Amino acid sequence: MVQYGLDYTRCRWILPLMLGIAVIFGLIALAGRGWLESETLPYQHQASLWESCTRFNGDPDWTCISLMDYAWGRAAAATFLVGYIILVICFALAIIAFAIDTLRFNFIRGIGGLLFVAAVFSVMGLVIYPVKFTNEIDLRGVNMFSWAYGFAWTTTIMEIGLGFFFCCLPNYEDEILGNVKPTYFYTSP
Repeated sequence: MVQYGLDYTRCRWILPLMLGIAVIFGLIALAGRGWLESETLPYQHQASLWESCTRFNGDPDWTCISLMDYAWGRAAAATFLVGYIILVICFALAIIAFAIDTLRFNFIRGIGGLLFVAAVFSVMGLVIYPVKFTNEIDLRGVNMFSWAYGFAWTTTIMEIGLGFFFCCLPNYEDEILGNVKPTYFYTSP
């Protein structure tokens, strides 16, 4: 990316594209019912960020309780949701920043800082949820944190990684804009 500069059309949109993927993963985590799952018969358990559902082998209906009735459930949902909203704002700002012909590198560094703030909120929600869930909710059999919880952690890891990229990109401003004479390591014999 630095070799061709951000004016190279395919490389220019890599960071906003990665932010878009993180937004999609976060949406999957928010909507998914696979934060915690158990398939130990005769007991089945599924939980999302919003509710916890159980059923026994013979019962066709799930019995669900809202996690919003618990203070920790509201705290976990609120912190992860705030992190997700900040991520969506960063995505919109990145689209604006990279659509402008002359890049504003301080603006890009600000997006990186916001991504770190989003990551802090997401980590808080992702730590509160399993610690309090396993202490407060009656679990039987073998339970595991599943695919939607994994998508939430993937979103958080992407926020941290992209935060580094957005913060470090202005350090290479001259190389990106083509203001530096290229250095060749080849010497003629």
